[in-house]
Amino acid sequence: MSTLSVRLPESLHKKAKELAAQENISVNQFITTALAEKISALITEDYLENRAARGSREKFKKALSKVKAVEPAEEDRL
Repeated sequence: MSTLSVRLPESLHKKAKELAAQENISVNQFITTALAEKISALITEDYLENRAARGSREKFKKALSKVKAVEPAEEDRL
């Protein structure tokens, strides 16, 4: 485990304390979880951008053309 000293605006620190207390966790755990969520979101965004760059509209249309044109089941209707 590493130690990291971070300077936070007082208002942000106060809100982090409040929210951590509501969740019954320490401020350290709250900040660790928040950082993990942000890292996960950024990694996911990069993955999706890379995946989208490999996409092909022609291949999508070809795959979609194989789907039968039928009415949706009753439970799937809006």
